[in-house]
Amino acid sequence: RDVAPSRGLGDVYKRQIPDKLPAIELLKHENIFVMDESRAHKQEIRPLKICVLNLMPLKITTETDLVRLLSNTPLQLEVYFMKLKSHTPKNTPIEHMMMFYKDFQELSKQKFDGMIVTGAPIETMAYEEVEYWPEIKEIFDWARTHVTSTLYICWGAQAGLYHFYGVPKYPLEKKMFGIFKQKPLDLSQPIFRGFDDIFNMPHSRHTEVRREDIEKVPGLDIIAESPESGVSIVMARNGREFFVTGHLEYAPNTLDKEYKRDVGKRDDVELPKNYYYHDDPNEEPLVTWRAHANLFYSNWINYYVYQETPYNLSLIHISEPTRRSYIS
Repeated sequence: RDVAPSRGLGDVYKRQIPDKLPAIELLKHENIFVMDESRAHKQEIRPLKICVLNLMPLKITTETDLVRLLSNTPLQLEVYFMKLKSHTPKNTPIEHMMMFYKDFQELSKQKFDGMIVTGAPIETMAYEEVEYWPEIKEIFDWARTHVTSTLYICWGAQAGLYHFYGVPKYPLEKKMFGIFKQKPLDLSQPIFRGFDDIFNMPHSRHTEVRREDIEKVPGLDIIAESPESGVSIVMARNGREFFVTGHLEYAPNTLDKEYKRDVGKRDDVELPKNYYYHDDPNEEPLVTWRAHANLFYSNWINYYVYQETPYNLSLIHISEPTRRSYIS
């Protein structure tokens, strides 16, 4: 990758992870390296700018999950958290939102190397019934001209496929809940560099997108799927967009918390599949997706963000990247 000299940029690019973000201390206890703003300030390099549109109700949990994976790269990343102006979160302290999040209107003046759009607990609603759907559409359209590569997760993936390509979602007879084996359909894709023939992915959703609808749309490529959980990863625009229907970012205990929160309160709560030792909720979860989750995010950052983004962020535009071969 051609880059300009980095000397003297330390005064311009100061932030990596905001000081005092709860995820920093949580991840330090997991022996995961995270550089805070103060230390990043001392390094005279051009970090990659990553924007996270966090639509999940438990913001701090999702922040920690994503930073955990983003930290597993030798590249310095500068993470910004975006919030919606048309929606006020109910499960995160307002002080946290004010300290660490910025409105789309403010961040829209910038360009970013990468962006992540999370899921949201609204999947059973029609998109047009979601109170913040107009703002979501505006953000999605903005990302196409202001971000090198965008990663859409779960509801975010379904919403992106619907908004850009008209792919509908369908209600499931029962919740897709557990850990399911996925098959990469083209291991030559850089996103799967180092992957095994099968990898596991957590899923927790009540709706699905279907292969037959996606195959009708030129430019959409299904690159991973499961005989049980269906389409899992769709790629578009040569990697400018990825749509992931599951949750590779989930921590080991996320499904456990969700199951124990809901069991006994609703009649439709089933044990998450392929998750607990001996399928016993009294035992620890069996973590079988973490290695591939780290690899997926590292490959995305390296091959679809770092290798493709211009050194001068103002040059990001709508044209498609040229897929190249990389040796590193």
